[in-house]
Formats: sequence, structure tokens, C-alpha cells
Amino acid sequence: MSGDEPITSAANDRIKRLVRLRNRRERDRTGLFVVEGYRELLRAAGAGVEVIEVYSCPELFLGKNDAELLERLRSRGAGVVPVAPGPFRKASYRDRPEGLIGVARAFDVSLGRLDPPASPLLLVVESIEKPGNLGTMLRTAQAAGADAVIVCDPATDPFNPNVVRASLGTLFDTPLAVASTPDTLAWLAGRGIATVAASPAAVLPHHQADLSGAVALVVGSEQYGLTAAWLEGADHRVVIPMPGSVDSLNAAVSAGILLFEAARQRSPREG
Repeated sequence: MSGDEPITSAANDRIKRLVRLRNRRERDRTGLFVVEGYRELLRAAGAGVEVIEVYSCPELFLGKNDAELLERLRSRGAGVVPVAPGPFRKASYRDRPEGLIGVARAFDVSLGRLDPPASPLLLVVESIEKPGNLGTMLRTAQAAGADAVIVCDPATDPFNPNVVRASLGTLFDTPLAVASTPDTLAWLAGRGIATVAASPAAVLPHHQADLSGAVALVVGSEQYGLTAAWLEGADHRVVIPMPGSVDSLNAAVSAGILLFEAARQRSPREG
């Protein structure tokens, strides 16, 4: 660890810079974002994300492996900045800080970086507004074995601290792209990937649709659902049956139901 004296004031310029990275405009301007927490930084390191510096407060560590991870990141070129508990809590966006905040360089999220297999399972989400939902979708997509996630016309960027947190760091090792709806539709069509759009107005129950081939499951925004471009351009439209008294589901929950139905259909059958 660095031999420097710890930062003891929340008015320190470096702490102020950390706090500003909560703002999307600042992230876009600098090309940097924050990664807070042991699990998140561990996944970032494992995925080869460039971590520039790490702010460390050992008094707040929750586990026994934090120091080892800190040394691993330092050996890869990250600067280590010791911080006292008070200013660290000021910089943290968590109710219970874990003593580690990394500053990382944003990585390429263009469609061109995706290289799906011959018969992929993809999740496409349009105009998701809540960072927690987007992070949960990334985490769920990886749990279900999806080959990539494409974020169309995002209302929140994938480098939002709460996306990182809700994804538990799966943001870093889930193939991810951010693109416009027209570009995504063209990209999918050019690869022969069928689109299955979720809509409360659809007739076909999701579990009756064939999700076993090359398919992109498409889920819309929390408030408005999918736009006409997706609904009219989809190969299939499906509805998630809801026998209860509500007529809509959380967007991340809808994505999870569709993903795990696809995973069920694609799993080897016994006998």
C-alpha cells in the first residue's frame, strides 16, 4: 500500500472528483467511472478493466481478502490512495461502505465488439431508466447464460455507479453493447437473429414461443414499454401471463422470466 498519509478531509479535491463521477456528464467528459466494493473490483480485475486508482479505507474492510485485491490492482498500475473513514463515507454512494472505491476507464461498448456464437441468446433492453434495473438485468442475463446484452437508446448509462452495484460487477464480464434501435435491428437482422418482443398487448404466451434458436429477447422501458420500432419489427411478440390482479411487471423481472424460459428450452433434456 502507498506510504502517503491518508486523506482526512471531505473537502479534499480528490474526494470531490470522486463525488463528481456520480454525474453522467462528468463520466462522459472524463471517460472514467467508479467501481465500489470488493466483489465489483474483483470482477473488474478479472475482466481486465483498466483501474487507474483505488481509494482505500482499511477500517471499513468487511473481509479478509481486501488487502490482497488491493495489492493485485497496485501491481497492475493502479495508484492506491489511503482515505480516513469520514471522507471515505463522503465519497461512497453506499449506506455501508466496504472500504474500496476504484476509478476505472470506461471500455468499448460498441456493437462491433460483440462476437456472438452461431445460435446466441441475447437480451435487448430499450430506454431503461432505472440504474438498478439495468444492473439487475445484466446480472440476470449472466445467470441465465445469455451470450450478450444490448442496451438501446439508454436513459441511464451502464457506467452509472448503481448499475455497477446492482450488477454485482457482471457488467465487466458480460458481453455488452450500447447502440441505437435502428442500428441494433439491422445488426440482428444481418445475423439472422430472431427478435422476440415482450408486450402486454401480445397474444402468444412467452412459454409457447420457440426460444431455442438464435434469438434476442427484447424488453422495453419501465414506464412506456417497447416503442413501435421494436413491436412492428419483431419476429414474434409475446406476453407473460399474469393470473393475478396486476397488469404489469417490473422490467427487470420481465427480463428474468423470459431469460430463464429461454434457458429452460435450451437446456439438454434428460432421456
